[in-house]
Amino acid sequence: MSKYYVGIDGGGTSCRARIRTQDGTLVGEAKSGSANILLGVDKAMASIVEAITQAAKQGGLTNNDFASMHLGLALAGAEQKSAWYEFMALPHPFASITLNTDAYGACLGAHNGDDGAIMIGGTGSCGIYLSQGDQHVVGGREFPISDQGGGAVMGLRLIQQVLLTEDGIREKTPLAHHVMQHFNNDVDAIVDWSKTAIPKDYGMFSPAIFQHAHQGDELAMEMLKQTAADIEMFLIALNRKGADRICLMGSIAERIKAWLSPPVQQWIVEPQFDAIEGGIMMANQPQHNLFSLD
Repeated sequence: MSKYYVGIDGGGTSCRARIRTQDGTLVGEAKSGSANILLGVDKAMASIVEAITQAAKQGGLTNNDFASMHLGLALAGAEQKSAWYEFMALPHPFASITLNTDAYGACLGAHNGDDGAIMIGGTGSCGIYLSQGDQHVVGGREFPISDQGGGAVMGLRLIQQVLLTEDGIREKTPLAHHVMQHFNNDVDAIVDWSKTAIPKDYGMFSPAIFQHAHQGDELAMEMLKQTAADIEMFLIALNRKGADRICLMGSIAERIKAWLSPPVQQWIVEPQFDAIEGGIMMANQPQHNLFSLD
């Protein structure tokens, strides 16, 4: 029976799957919804199965082939021990599952399994340095108490500032107008929305921040300067732990490089592979599990 190795990169916004054969041939890849296990382990598993199902179809495989698939899961929220065990206790149709954080998978892929560090800035944020098998992590304790430098925190800060413009406390800019138009110029609608909004809902405003910053919008530039300062804080912390090769990964971090100071930019290197390939490296290798199943 053929073996397949599946890499999964799952965060608060999306879940990406890639399937390869034993010799590394690509079978298929696909994308589905959120796979942050802190937002629900059942929801995360459903997203994983959906993404794998769609990727398998591309290569002519079906769910009958799931039993031959070894999964390496790089998932947001896996650093939470109780959530890790809850997820690993779920029934599944696959040959094996190895679970670690999305940051760990991204770091493995970025440095092709060698020592090095990454700073992820996507919906959330996290820095990780892998050195001789040891993990050194900064941040990444989930929105809203952590994840500075990520899109969700950026969006939360933006909403806070937009509400101040509505109160006449600060000047209203085109970005503030853009946000208010999204909510039909109704402050109460923002308040109602905030009661159920999750990280990706806040993060959806980040593209507009970058767009308006390039047009010289004062509020947008303020947001990006703060995000750059947050990411720089984590980069300095990683360097103090010994990292001198750091990859920026994620939609926010990759676009913020120009806003970082020159001394910090000297540590930045290009990633060799992505987090999904890091997941494939993890597949069927229990030593990559974040916690022990014993």
